[in-house]
Parts: sequence; C-alpha cells; structure tokens
Amino acid sequence: MREIVLDTETTGVDPASGHRVVEIGCVELIGGMRSGAHFHSYLNPERDMPEEAYRVHGLSLEFLIDKPLFAEKVDAFLEFIADAPLVIHNAAFDMKFINAELVRIGFPPIPLARATDTVLMARKKFPGSPASLDALCKRFNIDLSGRNKHGALLDAELLADVYQELTGGRQSALFADIKDTLLPAGMMTSADTARKLQPRAFPPSSQELAAHVQLLEKIKNPLWLAEEAN
Repeated sequence: MREIVLDTETTGVDPASGHRVVEIGCVELIGGMRSGAHFHSYLNPERDMPEEAYRVHGLSLEFLIDKPLFAEKVDAFLEFIADAPLVIHNAAFDMKFINAELVRIGFPPIPLARATDTVLMARKKFPGSPASLDALCKRFNIDLSGRNKHGALLDAELLADVYQELTGGRQSALFADIKDTLLPAGMMTSADTARKLQPRAFPPSSQELAAHVQLLEKIKNPLWLAEEAN
C-alpha cells in the first residue's frame, strides 16, 4: 500500500486571511515503511513573512523571493501524491492551506477524508498525553537532534517514523534490519522461505508406512485408542 506523509510551512494560520504555503514536504511510504522517495519544494508566497511565522520555520522573504510559485510546482506535487492516502499531523490545518492554493489556480480541492490525522490517532492511543510531533518523537525515541526549527520535509520524515510507531509498522522494519545485518549470507528467514518455496507433496513410501505401523504396535495404551473407546 502506498501512502504519502505530508507537511507544510506557511506564513500564518489562516489562508482566508491571505496567508500562503511557503514549503511542502512529502515522504512516500510503501507498506508502512519509508521507500526513500520524496517531494520537496520551497515556494514564493507572493507576500511578506510575518515575524511570528519566521520564528517557527526560519524562512525569510529574502530566501523565498526567488523560489517557484505554487502554480509552477503543482503538477509535480500532484503527480507525486497521485491518488495515495495522505498522512498528516493536524490534517485540517495543512489541507486547508493546500486546498486554498489549489483552488486559487483553478484546481479542485483534495477531500479532507483522504487524510489520516496522526494527532487524532495519538490522542486515541494515548488519551490525556501530549500529541505534538515533538512529544510523540520523544515518546518513541525518535531522534530530534536535527530539528532546531520546523521544516516541511524534516517534519514529514519524523512524522513517517511516528506513524510507523502508531501503526506498529516499525516492527517490520526491525525484522528487516535483523535479516539484512545479522543473518549469515545466504540464510533465509521463515518469511523468505515461505515466499520462495512452493508446497510439494511428499507421500510416505510403503517401507515408511510399514515402519510406522510397527512403531505404533510398540506403544502401550495409546491415547488415541482410549479416545476412540470413549
């Protein structure tokens, strides 16, 4: 199953007030694990950068002024996410910004129902506990050393790891790591064997059947005869 973990950075909290997306980061999951494929772009917001937003992500207007417009990256963005389910932390926030950008240039909005909200997942799994991305990374011992400020691609990568923990998917990654790094060359796991070996019939020979009968005759008061008598 293909899923896309998505995050954005913006100039503010409400696109209806004229705020815009300034960064999009997407990470591809295949079968609940990071595939290595990603989409990332900084965007020119065509407006000023409020100080409050700058303190969150550190993206200045001077840095963004020569970056592409959303309209220039929309085709690549939509091609990358395709029709895959989306995984977003506080999905309503990012979706309203993405959809505002899409509608502004004449594209249809993406249904909110297409997104899985990891905030809701975390609150259901850990009621009463903090559900911020930082808090969940600390809960799951995910390395936060590179997160001095918010960044869409970095946050999408961290969220991908959090999502794997919330869904139990990192257990599969653990066994994959064990197979790749610890097993001797050429040794297969039971899962490998199940995939590579097709079922075959091994009927016993007449000699084996006769030996089996002789073995049964040596057993005193076998349980299966007592069960048949009952």
